[in-house]
Amino acid sequence: MIRASLRQLLAAFVLALLVAAQPARAQSILRDAETEALLADMSAPLIKAAGLNPRDVKVVLINNGEINAFVAGGQVVYLHSGTIQDAKPANEVQGVIAHELGHIAGGHVVLGSRGYQEAMGVTLISLVLGLAAVAAGAGEAGAGIMAAGQQAGMGKYLAFSRQQEASTDAAGAKYLNAAGISGKGYLNFFKTLQAMEYRYGIGRKMEFMLDHPVSAERIANLTETMEKSPAWAKPLNQDWEERFKRVQAKLDGYLMDPAQALQKYPATNQTLYAHYARAYAYHRAGYPDKADAEAAALVQAKPKDPYFLEIQGQILLEAGRPKDAVVPLRTALRESRNNPLIATTLGHALIQTDETANFDEAKGVLRTAVARDDDNPFAWLQLGTVYERTGDEPRAALATAERASMMGDTRTALQSARFALGGIPQNTPDWIRAQDIAMAAQNEMEDNPKKFKR
Repeated sequence: MIRASLRQLLAAFVLALLVAAQPARAQSILRDAETEALLADMSAPLIKAAGLNPRDVKVVLINNGEINAFVAGGQVVYLHSGTIQDAKPANEVQGVIAHELGHIAGGHVVLGSRGYQEAMGVTLISLVLGLAAVAAGAGEAGAGIMAAGQQAGMGKYLAFSRQQEASTDAAGAKYLNAAGISGKGYLNFFKTLQAMEYRYGIGRKMEFMLDHPVSAERIANLTETMEKSPAWAKPLNQDWEERFKRVQAKLDGYLMDPAQALQKYPATNQTLYAHYARAYAYHRAGYPDKADAEAAALVQAKPKDPYFLEIQGQILLEAGRPKDAVVPLRTALRESRNNPLIATTLGHALIQTDETANFDEAKGVLRTAVARDDDNPFAWLQLGTVYERTGDEPRAALATAERASMMGDTRTALQSARFALGGIPQNTPDWIRAQDIAMAAQNEMEDNPKKFKR
């Protein structure tokens, strides 16, 4: 019984540390041209203020209704969709992004593993001492030593995490001030978290159990710094705020239960935001005619808006009318300056027309899409499809290899790349790319033989 208890104590500690040290990653990523463009524009001045390059930093939207954001290595900020949906002004989301940039600039993902190792060291020492006590016949004392060690180890890690969060709060304030962006939204975000803490009875007395300072303390520490900045009273960027309201409505229509979205945006509401939300809600609920009518109202209001044209084309395409979808999608692509996500949808529509005259255009827009977006498996799938439809099997295999490599399917990547090498002229860019994929896949399989054992 003592041994079983010891295993449970150690397992519980390890699990708790892993949960604290690593954010959840098994969540779906939302790709949307309009949302990504807005987040890139809103974050660019903050990224520069953090001493980073906007070309290297991405803000990625995660399909999760909770208010949260995190970093997990590299220069990527993962932002929960719930953070956008629940925010009042866009300025609040900028505060969240500024905070996460502090983690990136401070190298906190790497430092976090160091804090985990130190905490684990404390636990393992107590485990050895506890086992020694058990072996000497002092079972209860040994169990007590190990339980105390577990608590000390976790406390050490949580204290380390709170220190990181406090320094990152200050960094976020620094970036907002340096970028000339008001910190009001930053403080408002922490006030939202404070209200949530009150709801669950979390106060200063419980701080030792948290991996971050309580929000009341964070607000107190930041208020003076924010209010003294010339940026504090600076008016909000109205272009960003307008675009943000559109994105919020789009996410509501796409992510909320259709009935709830339609209740939030009733037919009596004739704003563009309401039309936007209802277009997505009706589309998801299976009412293509109503969805098309809402999209048409958007396009009528702004005939050259690429994102209104995009949703109109998407609705037509998914309603089985690809020929009708091509027209608005072509215009959307032009007005968006060849956005790769819109290009992918247009390429898909051109293929779905089943007209061979459209296949060359599909190849062109899809090749542009994959060249400009290095994380779009669906674009590679469509490019492979059009290559196959036109009889170019080697390049269809190369597209499959690209997609498989991107999705971690190493075996398929190797097999498809080898097939492509056999049919693409040597030393051409496509042949070299196929060779690179094949070599990388082969090396990975050789380095991890157990993983790829049949």
